[in-house]
Amino acid sequence: MSSGSLTEIETYGVERIPDADRNARPVDLFRVAFGGANTFATCVLGAFPILFGLSFWHGLAATVLGLVAGALILAPLSLFGPLNGTNNAVSSSAHLGVHGRVVGSFLSLLTAIAFFSISVWSSGDALVGGAHRLVGLPDTDFSYGVAYGVFAVLVLVVCVYGFRFMLFVNKIAVAAASLLFVLGVFAFAGDFDPSYAGAVKPGDALFWPSFIGAALIVLSNPVSFGAFLGDWSRYIPASTPRGRVMAAAFLSQIATILPFFFGLATASIIATKAAQYVDPAAPNYVGGLLAVSPGWYFVPVCLIALIGGMSTGTTSLYGTGLDFSSVFPRFSRVQATVFIGTLSIVFIFIGRFAANLTQSISTFATLIITCTAPWMVIMMLGYVTRRGWYDPEALQVFNRRQRGGRYWFTHGWNWRGLSAWLVSAGLALMFVNLPGQFVGPLGNLASGIDISLPVGLAVAGLLYLVLLALFPEPREVYGPEGPRLVRSADTPVLPIVEPVA
Repeated sequence: MSSGSLTEIETYGVERIPDADRNARPVDLFRVAFGGANTFATCVLGAFPILFGLSFWHGLAATVLGLVAGALILAPLSLFGPLNGTNNAVSSSAHLGVHGRVVGSFLSLLTAIAFFSISVWSSGDALVGGAHRLVGLPDTDFSYGVAYGVFAVLVLVVCVYGFRFMLFVNKIAVAAASLLFVLGVFAFAGDFDPSYAGAVKPGDALFWPSFIGAALIVLSNPVSFGAFLGDWSRYIPASTPRGRVMAAAFLSQIATILPFFFGLATASIIATKAAQYVDPAAPNYVGGLLAVSPGWYFVPVCLIALIGGMSTGTTSLYGTGLDFSSVFPRFSRVQATVFIGTLSIVFIFIGRFAANLTQSISTFATLIITCTAPWMVIMMLGYVTRRGWYDPEALQVFNRRQRGGRYWFTHGWNWRGLSAWLVSAGLALMFVNLPGQFVGPLGNLASGIDISLPVGLAVAGLLYLVLLALFPEPREVYGPEGPRLVRSADTPVLPIVEPVA
């Protein structure tokens, strides 16, 4: 972070952050990543195991499985920011090519819009619902529209100011949201029954599809940070021990067991006391939560919605604007943030009032993660084979509209990494099985169980290593110690050429 004031607008885009301005710590990465997930939107995702018909204990097992697996996949993606001083999409140039890095930009854009929308929808619904119960605010589309609009603009303002202001918001959000979730223990202690049996039992045909589906929904939350985790870790000095950086990213997601547990426990209460709100045909977790909450907890619910939504919204939108400014250099970071933020707000209103996208959260999240996870595997294996060595100047070729350099490969594309991603993501999509929402052509091959994620991860890892072995990359892309696990070729590398005036 720069040494400017809290309200000084950040001017850095995706160029390498100067060493003098990189004074963030791993605990700052923890705070931002945890703050971005310690939110009401995560509670909504935490309710899905109950919505899928699982018991409380089976839902908890699926939650822990998804959370730990997702945190393990995510943690290595925190290393690129400190190493290269830029975001992960730019760092992916080393493995997908100078032009191929747009894959990461596209994935981060979709992920950010999805989770920004979820945060605005869930927070806006909770605010309007709470105000309706407390002061009789009319429960109309106009009320929801005003809530969404004001909330989205507040998030946009924070993102325009940049990383320092966002970090300040997350400092407040982590403490406040955690306290309010703890208050929920007292609010629901009398109603909570851990023996809630659920509608789907072990041995039922739908049990394993429901269990795996619930775990994938939970896993989507930590994995969703992969494409833009470097947006925040780029402010950490390169000399910081890598184990501490990875630990911060891993623990930031493990700590979200708090909002996930809150969503799971309260959903089981809703299923018992107000079952109409967990009807699979039209689930309404926010409405159910307000229906079963004691009167004194309405205000804390609204505060959780406001504070948590701000945190999720800012962490999502900040990274999108940052990366968009690198794909279209005519935009500054601020201009790109405003542009993407405005598009996202339009999307939110269309999705809420002209369509019924809120019922497809699980579909959208699963499909995005199905495509993102193989990209993350390629990044991790690329890091291993390169021994963590990168050329920061060559990574910036695309942003400067130059040509050539270590990562130019074939006209700016590294077909090895791109092929591994395209094949693995495409195959994984074919194995997706979300009954009633999206079932791929091969979705029923595993007795109805969604195995898209393990297929995508395994194929991406295996195919990428095979391609690197059969078609070695130039010796120049590796550091002084040479490659690890694979071999290199004496292929000449084009020098970096400045753009034609």
